[in-house]
Amino acid sequence: MAKLEALERHEPLGDRVYATLRDYLRAGRIAHGQPLQEAAVAAQLGVSRTPVREALARLAADGLVVAEGRSFIVPNLGMGDIEDIYALRFLLEPEALREVAASKPDRKALAPLREGLEGMAAAHEAGDGAAFMEANYRYRDAWTALVPNKRLVRAIHLYADHVRYLRAFTLDDPAVRAVVLKGLKRLSLALAAGDGEAAAEAMRAHLEKAKQILIDKMRRT
Repeated sequence: MAKLEALERHEPLGDRVYATLRDYLRAGRIAHGQPLQEAAVAAQLGVSRTPVREALARLAADGLVVAEGRSFIVPNLGMGDIEDIYALRFLLEPEALREVAASKPDRKALAPLREGLEGMAAAHEAGDGAAFMEANYRYRDAWTALVPNKRLVRAIHLYADHVRYLRAFTLDDPAVRAVVLKGLKRLSLALAAGDGEAAAEAMRAHLEKAKQILIDKMRRT
């Protein structure tokens, strides 16, 4: 498992432990089958076992880890899991973006999306998959921040996080990064135009390509 850094003690600590572990999981920094043991995680983060116990229980409820004996592990996803997760994403994300576009976001509201795209473009040019992924996260955070239904936002992030760790292993490929950039540029144009149908269709196309990339990756491994 990747070495975890001690956390500064700000309240609520349980939420911070949860967010930290979730970030590690979605970035693929905790390997499949690597036990997440309460005492070991607490020692690495420099916190007591109680917030770690609470965080691991929340991650298990999210489906991001599963209990195995006295530890938790990252579950391996099969083809059926990918199909189920993307079926939900196809239901949630295009409609959320249709709603965002219908609200006619102005240039200021869309500025964080432009910054995310610029970050992805710079990282792609530099051949930096990790920086590209971080900019991609910022882009997603930017558009989901414009969705008024926060319960919907939580569901979107949850199901995206289930496969984000897999995406971490595809974004070192320049061809994959180019596909992602092209799809998100199309989405940004639709949002800037306030075209709900075009935004929904852009996200459907983007998700379809992302799903196929993951399936191809899994078939090769």
